[in-house]
Amino acid sequence: MNTKIPYLFVALALSAILATSVGASGIRVLPGHIPDVVGRYHLQAVGRPPATNRVHLVITLPLRNEQGLTNLLRQLYDPASSNYHQYLTPQQFTEQFGPVEQDYQSVIHFAKTNNLDVVATHNSRLMIDVRGNVSDIEKAFHVTLKTYQDPQEPRTFYAPDVDPSVDSSLPIKDIVGISDYERLRPLGHLMKTANAGGVASGSQPDGYYWGNDFRNAYVPGTTLTGSGQTVGLFEADGYYGSDISTYETDAKIPMIPLTNVLIDGFSGKPGSGNDEVALDIEMVVSMAPGLSSVFVFETTNLVSDWLSVLDTMADSNQIKQFSSSWGYTGGSDPNTSFDAQFEKMAAQGQSFFQASGDGDAWTNTIWVPAASPYLTSVGGTTLTMNGSGVSWSSETVWNSGYYTTAGLGSAWFANGNGYWGSGGGVSTKYSIPYWQEDINMTTNNGSTTERNIPDVAMVANGIWVIYNDGGSDWFVGTSCAAPLWAGFTALANQQAASYHLPSIGFINPAIYRIGGSSSYTSGFHDITTGNDFWTGSPTNYAAVPGYDLCTGWGTPNGANLINLLAPQITPVFVKITPSGGINFQITESGLAFGITNYLQTSTNPLLSATWVSIATNVATSNTFVVSGLKATNPAVRFYRVIEQP
Repeated sequence: MNTKIPYLFVALALSAILATSVGASGIRVLPGHIPDVVGRYHLQAVGRPPATNRVHLVITLPLRNEQGLTNLLRQLYDPASSNYHQYLTPQQFTEQFGPVEQDYQSVIHFAKTNNLDVVATHNSRLMIDVRGNVSDIEKAFHVTLKTYQDPQEPRTFYAPDVDPSVDSSLPIKDIVGISDYERLRPLGHLMKTANAGGVASGSQPDGYYWGNDFRNAYVPGTTLTGSGQTVGLFEADGYYGSDISTYETDAKIPMIPLTNVLIDGFSGKPGSGNDEVALDIEMVVSMAPGLSSVFVFETTNLVSDWLSVLDTMADSNQIKQFSSSWGYTGGSDPNTSFDAQFEKMAAQGQSFFQASGDGDAWTNTIWVPAASPYLTSVGGTTLTMNGSGVSWSSETVWNSGYYTTAGLGSAWFANGNGYWGSGGGVSTKYSIPYWQEDINMTTNNGSTTERNIPDVAMVANGIWVIYNDGGSDWFVGTSCAAPLWAGFTALANQQAASYHLPSIGFINPAIYRIGGSSSYTSGFHDITTGNDFWTGSPTNYAAVPGYDLCTGWGTPNGANLINLLAPQITPVFVKITPSGGINFQITESGLAFGITNYLQTSTNPLLSATWVSIATNVATSNTFVVSGLKATNPAVRFYRVIEQP
C-alpha cells in the first residue's frame, strides 16, 4: 500500500495551516494593492526592483466615529438643521474625527522600528509620509515587490506579489505607493488647429473661448469678481509664469497673484503636463478676475504625493474652493483615503470640483476620484455664443467623436475607447448618495442604487490656452470645466461673505435640491441635446430634460444660480429690548423674516407675513445688524445676528 501523500496536497495543507496561524496571530490583510492590469492581462513579472531603491509611501489611518461624521455632514447641508453651515475648523475636525494621538504615535513607531524614515507628519493625523528601501518595505508589509512590463505603455512598473498585511492591532487603513503603476493623468487635450471646424464662437482672434467669454456666457452683468476669495488648484506638474501673464495681458483680464505650494520636494519645474496647469489657472482667472490669489499646489504624478497634497489643501481652510483636472485608473477604487480628505473639506465648508473624464460614457471603472460622493464631478459641453463671445446662445453635450476624426494624436487611455467627450457613468464602487436618491432615472439610464456622475458641467470644447513657455493652441476636456466651476463658486462665496454668511461649501446637496425645485430652470441651463455615445456604448448616455449622465444638472444660468446658492439679503436693523422675549414682524420683498439665531422658522415665508417668537439673553438694549440666509429650497428662510454696529 502506497502511503506517500502527493506533494501538491502537502503544499495546500501547509498553506491552510499557515493561513490559519497567521489569522490566529492577528495579522490583517489590506486589500486592493495589486493593480488590476496584472490580472486582466495575466502579466508575468520581468524582474524585481533593486533592494536598495528608495520608495515613498503614505501610510493612512482610519477616521474616528465615521457614522458621526456622516450624520454631521447631512446636518451641515440640511437647511432644516440647527447645524446648517456651522462648519468645523481643521482643528475641530481632527479633535472629533481624526485618529487619536496614541494611535498616530503607534503607526510612527511601527514605521521607525521597520527602518522606514518618517519624512512628514500631518496635523490631521490621517497619514504619515515615509521613505524606505525596497527590502525594508517588503519585510514590514510581508510582500515581495516585482516589476512588470506595462501592456499599454513603454514602461515598467512595480507592484507587490500579494496584498500587504500588518499586525491587526495597528490602526493602519491603507498603504499608498506600494505600487507605482497608477500615475496621475491630465484631462486637458491639445487639438490640431487645422481641424477646428468652427466649434467655438469666442472673442479670441481665431474664434476660440478665453478671458471674459466665460463670464459673458455664465454670469453676464454681474459685478462679482471673486474679490476676497482664493482658489486652490491641484497640479501634478509645474508651469511657466510668463504664460499666465501673457494670457492675462492678451485676454485683457487683471493680473492675479499666484502662490505656488510645492509638496514632497517637487521642484516646480514645468514638464510635459504644464499645458494642463496653465489651462487650469487661465480658466480660474477668467471666471473670477478679482481673486486675492490662486494657490497652485504642485507635486509629482505619483498617487502617494497627491494624497499628501490633498491633506495640505484641506488644512488650508482660508481657501474655500478647489479644483482638480487630474486622475488615475487601475488602482484601488474606491480610494477611501482620498474620500476622508474630501469629507474633511466638506465638513470645513470647502468645495472640491473634479473633472469627470474625457472618454464619453464610462465602460471601464470610473477613475479616481471622479465618482467620490464627497466632491462635485464636472462634465463638459460644447458652447455656442452670440457674436464673438458676447452672450450665451446654446449648449450641447461635448462629444468630439473618434479621436482620429477630431484630429487628436492619441486616444485617452483611461476609458480605452479612442473617443472623446464628457465623461458620464455609474460607479460600481459607491452606493447612491442621499442627495441623488429622489431623481427619476427612467429616461437617463442612471442608477437608483449607485453613484451617478457628473453632477454639473461647463464648456469643455474650443478653449484657447497659452502654455509651454509661449506656445498656444485650442484644447478640449472636462479639465476646462472643473476650474471654471471653482471660479464660479468663488463669486458665490464673495456674495455670501458680503453678508457675513458662511461659505456655500460642498454644493451637491444644494444643487440637487435646486434641481428638484421650481427654481431649476432659473438657476441652470438644462442641456437637453447631445449624448455620450460611442461604438462600445451606443445607448448610454443621452441628454434629457433635468438630470442626466452627460452634463448632470447643466451649466450656471447667470447670477440666478449664485443668488440661489448665496442669496442677496438686505440687512435690516432691529431693536432687541431687554425684556428677554418679544414678538415682531419684518418683511422684505414680500417675504417674512425673524430672528431665531440661525434657526428655521416654523412657517412658510412664501405665504403672508409671519410672526416669530424669540427669546434673548441681552442684558441691555442693543441694536444688531440682522441678515437673512435663504436656503436653496425657496420655501425656507434663515437668518442670524451678525454683529453689533
